Amino acid sequence: MKVAKRQVTSALAGLLTAVAVLSGCTSTVSGRAVSVYDDPFQVAGLPTTSGPSGLRPGVPDTDLTAAGGDHGDPDRLALDALDDIQTFWNNEFHRDFDGSFTPLTTFRSWDAKAPQRDDEQFCGESTYQVVNAAYCRLDNTIGWDRGVLLPMMNDQFGPMAVVMVLAHEYGHAVQNMAHLVTGGDPVLVKEQQADCFAGVFMRHVAEGGAKHFTINTSDGLNKVLAATVAIRDANPGDPEAVHGSAFERVTAVQIGFTDGPKGCKAIDIREVNARRKNLPQNFGDDDTGETEVSKSNLVELTKAMASVLPIAKEPTYDYHGATLHCLDGTDTRPVTYCPATNTIGIDLPALARRGAPDDVAQDGFPTHVGGDYNAYVVLVSRYALAVQESAHQQLAGPKPALRAACLSGVITAKLADPKRAASQGDIALSVGDLDKAVSGLLADGLAASDVDGRTVPSGFSRVDAFRAGVLGSRQTCESRYT
Repeated sequence: MKVAKRQVTSALAGLLTAVAVLSGCTSTVSGRAVSVYDDPFQVAGLPTTSGPSGLRPGVPDTDLTAAGGDHGDPDRLALDALDDIQTFWNNEFHRDFDGSFTPLTTFRSWDAKAPQRDDEQFCGESTYQVVNAAYCRLDNTIGWDRGVLLPMMNDQFGPMAVVMVLAHEYGHAVQNMAHLVTGGDPVLVKEQQADCFAGVFMRHVAEGGAKHFTINTSDGLNKVLAATVAIRDANPGDPEAVHGSAFERVTAVQIGFTDGPKGCKAIDIREVNARRKNLPQNFGDDDTGETEVSKSNLVELTKAMASVLPIAKEPTYDYHGATLHCLDGTDTRPVTYCPATNTIGIDLPALARRGAPDDVAQDGFPTHVGGDYNAYVVLVSRYALAVQESAHQQLAGPKPALRAACLSGVITAKLADPKRAASQGDIALSVGDLDKAVSGLLADGLAASDVDGRTVPSGFSRVDAFRAGVLGSRQTCESRYT
């Protein structure tokens, strides 16, 4: 976030808290429902499941081969994934697109750790030290680094993250065969569509349709989305940023998972820009994306919340701690809402630790996007409970939990409104704040928890609820979670 520098009335401008689990989806993009399901015990209409995620035991490996491969575990994982992906699109393509589907016949594997004398060629370029996976339109091939990228994704997020990466690359092949884009289309649109097509395939796996792979819709799907967050564009305004922010990438995956190929076909630059609305896309000259999680900044945030979603009786804020011994609620450190006294208690040191930026020197992919808004959104979610209390709504259970996340999204989006006056909270949304919120929702879901700190096990559903609010309105939240 940033402290907004305003002239007169306008201008733009600790992580693992224990959260008990209930057992649970919906969202709106550009005014249309992305998910038609509002059952908190389902994930975009599928049951919330636990159990295995990854390769099915006892299923023989595919006969597909990769040029330059070494027949090791990373290559076998990639080829089994491509076999399932290719089989799915071979059956699905004609239902959604004109033209014909032609399976890819060439795949290429390389080792980014190999000495330069042993480098391979992919898409006309050297693979020396190239840690990547890609689709080459020139010769209709997919290639990947088996030495660094695939093992790192597998180690940090599990095998289904590797499947997700390759499903994204195959999405480009589908896009090409279906003639959905041209050379004049922004790269961002192509990448968002590919993310969406990957989401389509992941639903196929979640429905049990894949030969080699299975995935549960709780922690299994959570890890896939976390991997998507890890390979985000940290600054969408950078000319080299072509994949989208974590919020945008997860949105595209969720559109595919929920709406299927028709949702992916609808992604174009108008649709992307409609989702972006007034959300910040560039860092300003004096904007680092971080502000101190301090009492003074929290006071400004409370003013902003009250202006966005005003209620008849504003809660009292206690900055001395989150232990309130509430008669009708549970302490949810670092921020607690007590309905009986209409009080929000804040453990400021603990909240500041939650909002600490990540260590920039961390190895591998960032498994978590840290920063100030991972803390601020928790306070926003407890205010969202006060909003529900003012409306005489139930505060315990999965729907109130997801409604809190949704209303938090509404408030979050309004923090980017350049027309807000300084008296309505001298604080504004920064680039990356939505990514921090998404990461926190996937990690522990405290910002999508009820008055007792309980959340639903599906990070997909938690993020979906937040996204519904960001892209929708209070009415969106009320209609979906009432």
